[in-house]
Amino acid sequence: MTEAQGDRIVEIALSSVTLPLKAAISDAKVLTGRQRPMTEVAFLFAEIRTESGVDGLGFSYSKRAGGPAQFAHARQVAPDLIGEDPSDIGRLWTKLVWAGASVGRSGASTQAIAALDVALWDLKARRAGLPLAKLLGAHRDAVRCYDTSGGFLHEPIERVLENATASRAAGIGGIKIKVGHPSSSVDLSRVRAVREHLGDDVPLMVDANQQWDRPTAQRVGRALEEFGLTWIEEPLDAYDAEGHAALARSLDTAIASGEMLTSVAEHYELIRHGAVDILQPDAPRIGGITQFLRLATLAEHRNLTLAPHFAMEIHVHLAAAYPHEPWVEHFDWLHPLFDERLEIRDGRIHLSGRPGLGVTISDQARAWTVDRTVIQGAPR
Repeated sequence: MTEAQGDRIVEIALSSVTLPLKAAISDAKVLTGRQRPMTEVAFLFAEIRTESGVDGLGFSYSKRAGGPAQFAHARQVAPDLIGEDPSDIGRLWTKLVWAGASVGRSGASTQAIAALDVALWDLKARRAGLPLAKLLGAHRDAVRCYDTSGGFLHEPIERVLENATASRAAGIGGIKIKVGHPSSSVDLSRVRAVREHLGDDVPLMVDANQQWDRPTAQRVGRALEEFGLTWIEEPLDAYDAEGHAALARSLDTAIASGEMLTSVAEHYELIRHGAVDILQPDAPRIGGITQFLRLATLAEHRNLTLAPHFAMEIHVHLAAAYPHEPWVEHFDWLHPLFDERLEIRDGRIHLSGRPGLGVTISDQARAWTVDRTVIQGAPR
């Protein structure tokens, strides 16, 4: 046997890309004045190259605010990767966290690290010539998927029904719509319309985006039982683990949450309290794939279902490597950023045979770049 050869990182390119949305997006937090409509999403792309010529691509993102902060933090800590062996991902994640330890281990700082971490995993899988899911150890070649992008509250119910029909025709398995309208009767009428439109056999989920207080969540949750929902998402404030736990015990419908949390430690509070039936981590938000894998182990230990939030280009691989049957959220918003498309049919997103994440940055994404820096250095 020949001795394995190491490699060293010699270049890192960071790009801040602003993705414009086709229409302003509104959920419950917009209708109640907590947030303004969302018109764009800021992405942080990291491209890592080694002395042997292997490349890796990763990304993180921010909605409404925080994109410049992520880019600035990544620009400060990324030089610490120059000269390092890209295979040592766990050690490098810790090194990057401690490089910016004074700003904490969650939020914008670790979301900046996430883009670099994802790029390192993409690079490792590309070097192996394997899709990331296969490198991690896939349990399946396709993952159940549901659509969210057609069910926002700014859409009239007639459009929501049209969108649901189109999503099903495109091979998507489940449909999720937003609730949390100031009038719960409006929520119930919209859910009833979608359920009647889809029939009883199609998975249907609702997402309240943290809108309700505990009594409202209990009351509306009971009223929603008749629709046979797959889950009720974020019925309460994301950090109210005790409230979620009480709700999960009292309702037949599964409770899902986690997308707004920004660390493994925060998710562990949900797990520890028995607050959710379905955990919804977001790899870019919690620090990347390294942290997601830590969290997945904790979730598996409690026999929880995983339904990762957003970023399906990353999450289809992570969900495929999770032992229990998961879900992946389908969003078409990111299509312009990549040259490739994921294959969707029979209610599932199918893994491609392309190595790594299986995506490359499009020329359109390059054109939307608002800031960019390249960090270079000789290997040690």
